[in-house]
Amino acid sequence: MEVREHMKVIGKDGAAVGTVDRVEGDRIKLTKKDSPSGHQDHHHFIDKELVGSVEGDVAKLSVSADEALKRATESSGQKVR
Repeated sequence: MEVREHMKVIGKDGAAVGTVDRVEGDRIKLTKKDSPSGHQDHHHFIDKELVGSVEGDVAKLSVSADEALKRATESSGQKVR
């Protein structure tokens, strides 16, 4: 299952999480425009292990969008606050 640039990322609940900017190792880098309010000037990352399936141009996560965003990290690996 290959996650590629520009894919949409959705939670298992169908809610949008973001758009893939690129994959860096075991993390998916989301585009800046998908960052939450107050964080739009930098990228956030989610673990690639959260991807449950890839269907066409959509990466479907094995957790809800809310849960994925709670687990999101900064480029340094620290949790998003």
